[in-house]
Amino acid sequence: MSTRHFLPLLALLLLLFVPMAAPGLQILLTLALAKAIAVMGVTLLLRAGQVSFGHALFFGISAYAAAFIAATSLDDLVLLLIAGTAGAALSGLLVGLFVVRYRGIFFGMLNLAFSMIFWSILEKFYHYTGGADGLRLPRPTVLGLSLDRAPFELLLFYLTLALTIGLGWFTLRFLGSPIGQLFQTVKTNETRLEYLGVSARTTLLKGYVLSAALCGIGGILVATAQGIVTPSYAYWIRSGEMVFIAVLGGAGSIPGAVAGALAYEIVRAYAAAFAADIWQLVLGVFLLVVILFAPGGLAGIYTAIANRLSRRDPSPTAHSPNEARQ
Repeated sequence: MSTRHFLPLLALLLLLFVPMAAPGLQILLTLALAKAIAVMGVTLLLRAGQVSFGHALFFGISAYAAAFIAATSLDDLVLLLIAGTAGAALSGLLVGLFVVRYRGIFFGMLNLAFSMIFWSILEKFYHYTGGADGLRLPRPTVLGLSLDRAPFELLLFYLTLALTIGLGWFTLRFLGSPIGQLFQTVKTNETRLEYLGVSARTTLLKGYVLSAALCGIGGILVATAQGIVTPSYAYWIRSGEMVFIAVLGGAGSIPGAVAGALAYEIVRAYAAAFAADIWQLVLGVFLLVVILFAPGGLAGIYTAIANRLSRRDPSPTAHSPNEARQ
């Protein structure tokens, strides 16, 4: 087995044993993996050359949809995931019809505008959304079974891990499919798509809806793990955090989105614990060093190390140029 595949499998095995070996990290890694799914949506758009500064919109929509449904008799985790994802995807379709007409900074800022409008609604309609205090999301049942806190958190961890792996695989398959290849062509040569009779807007819209659904799934999982939903889920800082993690992991890299989210959450948590007064400074320095000295992000660092380890030494039996001419 090559080093390129061995290290990811080793990381997966370590994650599988976290609840037994380091239970204190279980919730932290659940949140990190949930955010990784949302960051995959932002990363997907980066593959098309577009940066969204407002994808927290779908993160928040799905989280609030889950909170509203959890307050009814339909408080099952599976139903929350289905309804929240559908709500995020539908919102992505409606918003996408407007934003896919634009590119570059206009694309990013228009996404931000939609996100801030939704945040304002959440803040002002206090009687429905709880305002700045948010809404409580009670612990849902799982296929009709009511679980205590410990087994529920354990199940949520493994569910989030499974969804991270499955959705990461699906996203990579999408990018490798004919539709995904056309989607990435929006970045490299959009004009050629139009000459071939393919609508660049329609192609980008398909990827946009998928990215919104991914952000929605991440929002549901984070809200379920925290047990509360607040307007901060849709705030611009959350969107900026997603973009930052995507760049940290490696712009355009789906595995990098997972690595970036894990690194970001772990560094932030331990910086806040051991350097409470300057944790933002510690986090900022760490992220700045990675971005300045590794433009390819964590995925670029890993690729460089894997290539170096797998590089073969020249064969001792190889003939010198002089011997070859004789």
